[in-house]
Amino acid sequence: MAGQYQQAPPLPYTPGMEYSGTVVDVAGDCKDFSIGDPVYVADMINAGPRSYGQYQHYGGFATYTVAPQIAIRKIPDNLSFAEVATLNGAYETAYHALIHCGKIQPGEVALIHGATGATGLAAVQICSAMGVNVIATGGSDHKLDVVEKQCLGEGKVIGRHNYNSDSSLVKDVKGVVKAVDVVYDTVGGLELGKNSLKVLKFGGRYCIVGWTSTPFAGGGRGVGANHATANVLPTNLIMMKGAQVIGCPVAIHTNLDPSIRKPRMETIDRLVKDGLIKPHISHEFKLSDAKEALLAKWNRKVIGGCVLDCN
Repeated sequence: MAGQYQQAPPLPYTPGMEYSGTVVDVAGDCKDFSIGDPVYVADMINAGPRSYGQYQHYGGFATYTVAPQIAIRKIPDNLSFAEVATLNGAYETAYHALIHCGKIQPGEVALIHGATGATGLAAVQICSAMGVNVIATGGSDHKLDVVEKQCLGEGKVIGRHNYNSDSSLVKDVKGVVKAVDVVYDTVGGLELGKNSLKVLKFGGRYCIVGWTSTPFAGGGRGVGANHATANVLPTNLIMMKGAQVIGCPVAIHTNLDPSIRKPRMETIDRLVKDGLIKPHISHEFKLSDAKEALLAKWNRKVIGGCVLDCN
């Protein structure tokens, strides 16, 4: 909304990439949904302000909104309206980075940066469901305590690092394992990248998902690119580690190759049904308090998801 994101719709538009609600009207050719159906809209390609089509003006920060039939899904029995409103963005991102790009395998260890955020916590649960153990990082011990309780599968949180503690990332990781197989990085920054490479196994995978610690890196879309401020990784460590550094832009990749979404959604649906993934929501706000909700996200008060109640 600040205009810094690379992929933003033209003004005016309604924010809210994913949302849930009850069907109040359908087009004449709609066969899959009826008035009164509880549904959620979660399709980064075909609906919402991050999408590419004619529905990018219609987001979820509203009492009523419009979406194409292809983007609408029925709510699973074991998830609430609020939970499905935070499901696909986070879990599709985590799946794409860890499974499609990172090729995680049971028995491996993943270093999940930003584990207390929406996509980070989703990554922890995906790892747990896949039998992958996790070393979680976050900004407070309280948040990390919550994250540890979100493992619903065989994989567990076996170590942690608090960015705001006096301990070092390298020390905290090496106190648990010799090295990690995969790094899932939503945080970014030179120091974090350098230290993450130091604890990565030779030939390990470094999955770049975002850079929340440096939101204005590169200047952003709104003010023009400034590559002097862009995030960097030390190429000497990349080479000496034989590391595979992988950019994981789920929306861009899916738009270029829509076929990669089908197995992703099938896996997420199965994990939901089996009770192996379940979004954690720490904050809920009324629509009239949307500003406070956004500030809660910006000020890092949220653990997992944050939703607006638009009734």
